[in-house]
Amino acid sequence: MKRRGLSLALGLLLGAGAGVTAGAQSLPASAGLTQNIASLAALPTDPAMLPAPLTRNGHQIFTSFREGLAVAQCDADATSPRWRKQFAHAPSRLGNVEDDALPLFGYVVDELRGAGLPTEFALIPFVESGYRPGARNASGPAGLWQFIATTARNHRVPMESGYDGRLSAVDSTRAAVRYLKTLYGMFGGDWQLAVMAYNAGEYRVLQALRRGGMNAQNARPAELPGLSPITHAYVEKLHALACVLEQAEKEPDLMAALDRPVPVLRGHALPAGTTLADWSASNALDPARVARLNPAVTGKRAGTRVLAPALPDTGMDTQSMAMAPSASVPALPAPAAIDVATTTVAALGAGSSGRRHTVRSGESAWSIARRYGIPVKTLLSRNNLDANAVLKPGMVLRYEESR
Repeated sequence: MKRRGLSLALGLLLGAGAGVTAGAQSLPASAGLTQNIASLAALPTDPAMLPAPLTRNGHQIFTSFREGLAVAQCDADATSPRWRKQFAHAPSRLGNVEDDALPLFGYVVDELRGAGLPTEFALIPFVESGYRPGARNASGPAGLWQFIATTARNHRVPMESGYDGRLSAVDSTRAAVRYLKTLYGMFGGDWQLAVMAYNAGEYRVLQALRRGGMNAQNARPAELPGLSPITHAYVEKLHALACVLEQAEKEPDLMAALDRPVPVLRGHALPAGTTLADWSASNALDPARVARLNPAVTGKRAGTRVLAPALPDTGMDTQSMAMAPSASVPALPAPAAIDVATTTVAALGAGSSGRRHTVRSGESAWSIARRYGIPVKTLLSRNNLDANAVLKPGMVLRYEESR
């Protein structure tokens, strides 16, 4: 009952604040109060029914990766300084807000953990493509996972005139996870053998096990005979990468760079007859970012799955959302973004100076801050939001443009 009373009080408080804001727009003060009380009543009481977050803190991605590792700590003595040097740039790419590596890394980690696979496999795209969906190799491999055409077709990656599914992060990741799950089971849950098979082919690794008088249960991957140095180095590279990322957690500058909202990426169905640019615009997404994430999509192709930031779950399809009118009164911010113990009308910024931005579907604090040339932390602090806050369409944010 105390929680219910507190929620009602919060609703009244926010309603009063909304009334002040609405008054400036010649709306009755009761409009904000009515809408916010209705919003509270509509909130689900079961946490499992709450909508999935649209963003998450970069630290959460790192934590999920670390928790999913088969080997919790790297063995620095067993890694080559050569490979640690080669991949020393990986943490800075994850920390770079202009780079797509961190959201893509989070997407792959999610897919692997959902399949019950160790997150060492999330390092493969760093080795293969540098986490660039459009990467191409002169010898033939392409995409995030650098599939050759034969492997792609064998694993049901669509390849046809005008569409190369290897360049689709959705199609290729789905195929890679299926393939890795098969290999992981085939080699008794030994992730190193699975990785070697991913590089060299499962039959070569099986032959090497036979030659060495080993099986999946007693295998010593580093001692397998008959495999190329490239295949052995593949495992060493992943070890080195794991060590580089572990060491990076001790770097305060990187940890500060990761402390930002990162869009959660999801696969979306591109409506028939719609271009990627039109779909992005209709869902208030950054067309340039969506295009970078989907180099396979160059035209209108029915049934295409595109990778893009998660969209609010409104029960409508994306076309309907694009047509839905925006609310004229700010919606209630996400409860997690509000400190109940300290919130006041003044703290919420009612009547304060500064410019305002109404959040649209698909927008994040990062995209809004970038639009106005201000730091994300400044935008969040200006609106009493923490780094894990989820922005809802209709929310009004205050900001001071950089000069």
